[in-house]
Amino acid sequence: MPDNRFENERQFHDAWAATIDIDGIRVADYFTACTAPENRFILDKMGEVAGKRLLDLGCGAGENSVYFAQRGADCVAADYSPGMVEVAMQLAAKNHVKIEGKITNAIAIDFPDNTFDFVYAANLLHHIGDPHQAIQEMHRVLKPGGKACFWDPLKHNPIINVYRRMATEVRTEAEMPLDINIVHFVSSLFAQTHYDTFWLATLWIFLRFYLIEKVHPNQERYWKKIIIESERLESEYLALETLDKILKKIPLMKRYAWNLAVVAVK
Repeated sequence: MPDNRFENERQFHDAWAATIDIDGIRVADYFTACTAPENRFILDKMGEVAGKRLLDLGCGAGENSVYFAQRGADCVAADYSPGMVEVAMQLAAKNHVKIEGKITNAIAIDFPDNTFDFVYAANLLHHIGDPHQAIQEMHRVLKPGGKACFWDPLKHNPIINVYRRMATEVRTEAEMPLDINIVHFVSSLFAQTHYDTFWLATLWIFLRFYLIEKVHPNQERYWKKIIIESERLESEYLALETLDKILKKIPLMKRYAWNLAVVAVK
């Protein structure tokens, strides 16, 4: 990834970090809300984290690091943005847990081989020019038997691609959503790979935000709004999720979901 991509990402996320109100972050919601199917899938495959060494790669505001630390993991909150690492440390202090902060590059992780039991990465890989490099680094720093857990957006859905063209102020220009075939690369590196995709019919909620509630994508980050307002959305979301489970049985339909979640065992 060229240096200017790194610098642009750093500047964008540092600026975002300066606007975050940690008092408004409900950590558990990012893993237990009905509208967090990616993390619910990952938690089901992760197993016990207590006493384990966990790298939260691309930690953002630190919701993930704090969540795992609350469950007894020894967490490192790592990000290329110093501003985000600082927010993560503040969030940990507010929630009375201890984490380690680390500024690092996901394609050159500053830890030795075989260091971690888990590497967790949420919404990271599409910010990297070549996600294969980051996946190789995740594999390298994992102990034998360790698990790489990540979720990211896919590139195939036309509705989401329209949304991306509209949401210019809450995204960086260089973002590259993943091709679902990245799963084949993961499988070539890891001993076991589990994956699923999420948000097909459930993407109606995005259309509802825009068409009915008149919330422009640049006004609020939809992927945050679905977590913050999960209680309000629950009955509608769960009905649509039932339809998603049926749709995903149709050949090739999984690729048209919004997000991909993967848990791979080294």
